[in-house]
Amino acid sequence: MAASRPSTMSTVPTTRTTDASFADLGVPRALVDTLAAAGINKPFPIQSATLPDSLAGRDVLGRGRTGSGKTYAFLLPMLARLATSSSQRRPNRPRALILAPTRELATQIEASLAPLARAMSMRTLTVFGGVRPGPQIQGLRNGVDIVIACPGRLADHVQTGYANLDAVEVTVLDEADHMADLGFLPVVRRLLDKTPRNGQRLLFSATLDAGVDVLVKRFLTNPVTHSVDSAQSPIAKMTHHVLHLRKESRLPVLVDLTAAPGRTLVFTRTKHGAKALTRQLNANGVPAVELHGNLSQNARTRNLGAFTTGTATTLVATDIAARGIHVDDINLVVHADPPVEHKAYLHRSGRTARAGAEGTVVTLMLDAQVSDVRDLTRKAGIRPTTTRVSVGDALLRKIAPGERTFAQASALPKSSEDNRNGRSGGRGGAGGRGGRGGSGGQRSGRSGAKASNGTSRGGSSGRSSGSVAPSRRAPSGRSRGGSTPVYSSSSHSAASFSSSGRGR
Repeated sequence: MAASRPSTMSTVPTTRTTDASFADLGVPRALVDTLAAAGINKPFPIQSATLPDSLAGRDVLGRGRTGSGKTYAFLLPMLARLATSSSQRRPNRPRALILAPTRELATQIEASLAPLARAMSMRTLTVFGGVRPGPQIQGLRNGVDIVIACPGRLADHVQTGYANLDAVEVTVLDEADHMADLGFLPVVRRLLDKTPRNGQRLLFSATLDAGVDVLVKRFLTNPVTHSVDSAQSPIAKMTHHVLHLRKESRLPVLVDLTAAPGRTLVFTRTKHGAKALTRQLNANGVPAVELHGNLSQNARTRNLGAFTTGTATTLVATDIAARGIHVDDINLVVHADPPVEHKAYLHRSGRTARAGAEGTVVTLMLDAQVSDVRDLTRKAGIRPTTTRVSVGDALLRKIAPGERTFAQASALPKSSEDNRNGRSGGRGGAGGRGGRGGSGGQRSGRSGAKASNGTSRGGSSGRSSGSVAPSRRAPSGRSRGGSTPVYSSSSHSAASFSSSGRGR
């Protein structure tokens, strides 16, 4: 078992290679060509900063916000190291390990990895709960080069002897701070203790909290630290609004915003709230699906696929989606329930304005939440435009421009109750081959038109509602709010919607 290792972090300037190409940074030609075939030619800042050290075999601590391009920052050096290693694939002994906090993130990492691994003739496997363990066990027996895993299910395989980590040459911890928030650190420490002490370790995190610092000090040897576009860095192209409204206006305002063209991601605080709000939006003609921990993995995959393909234009999610999904062209994020912590606000909001795109973030605030929201935005380091609004306010059209579209009931996704009747199994092997890459806009080279299990069926029941998907919202059409909070009153008449509940 590995003992605690001395760790003296050094920080290297991140401007030394900002104009370099992937080839200039030392990425193998086969990987450079695969990236180019996918239209990826210029490294993101965090990739330019970390690749020289990670390709040289150094332990690296990379700090950058969600969407900054961290996925390729660890995939490329991992593949490069394995390609030059003399080790061979062996049953039950992966050569590299990527730990991720959520199933969705693991699936999307694999989507980015798949074409690169094929170019290097390497075999990959995703390992997480919610699906039958049999295919995962068989995949491990067949021998794999890289395992992308959630900690809990991998720990099960290690305990039962189906996975042995003594041959792991490179270990990656992605979204390490989120793993700490979810309480995964004890199992992560146990897993890392089973990897060789002399292996390379790459840790990527939006923040360096106390829990993450424990991992750094215990498992990284003289790591070089690169901080690029951290979670507290302002995003110039992200506009923040706080809409101060009455309780009875909450649902009508949400219906108005989500009925606008384009993809909208709505966050609630609870699983029950996500389920209830999804039903209410569908009842008002907005094609919506839900994503939360009460759904089976099969249902989560179908719903995320419906949102990715556009057959459902709105995804209502708990914080499971704050860092667990990477879907392009989300121009509007709505905090229907303001989060408790500022970190959650930043990670939720990071679903939009990715890879230099524009985006808008809206927080709905009731009278009782004024103090909490003010404190939240202060800690998050943002200064939103705060406006008192009512149903039908003209500001809603400025925030989410375009003609409102409402679908017929027959074209809407079915209730997620139907998901529970679906199969909870599914492949335990490499998933997400049709998904988008998780590197902030640098795509995996796939079309992204399918869900992570290869299905393009929309809605919770798997039925397509593609005929009602409105056109995407143009980012340039969004108004940009000022940096100073300004209250204004609306004199516009109320819309014809009526609240059928509080969405909680």
